Amino acid sequence: MLSLSVDSVYVHKVWNESELSKMVPGGVPFPMLSDPGGAIGREYNVYNEDTAVDLRGTFIIDPDGVIQGYQVLTSVVGRSTDEIIRQIHAFQIVRESKEKEFTPADWKPGMTVLKPAVELVGRVWEMWKPVRTRE
Repeated sequence: MLSLSVDSVYVHKVWNESELSKMVPGGVPFPMLSDPGGAIGREYNVYNEDTAVDLRGTFIIDPDGVIQGYQVLTSVVGRSTDEIIRQIHAFQIVRESKEKEFTPADWKPGMTVLKPAVELVGRVWEMWKPVRTRE
């Protein structure tokens, strides 16, 4: 997990020590990278040329370097760490099963996963029992 913004490493340090460490004990537990000038933000199409800052983009990239999921929000709406972690778990299950299992809507870690099959077409509602059976 990485964090990236156009802010300098010094701004990140102050922000982590004065603000984030009060919300997350010990501060952010992952690297905060600096992208002065927005080169990386431009590559991911989140850099705003007018304001010279990045939108709040979250990109889930698999070990092969393929973007599996992303979300882009304006700076006035916060992200949900729980939702990002839920999605990472879902992508891991699908990857580990070599796409022989999938996670339906509202799936959470520990819930049942489904296996793609012709028999599921039009019947997911019958098969999807959101109960915690897998850890």
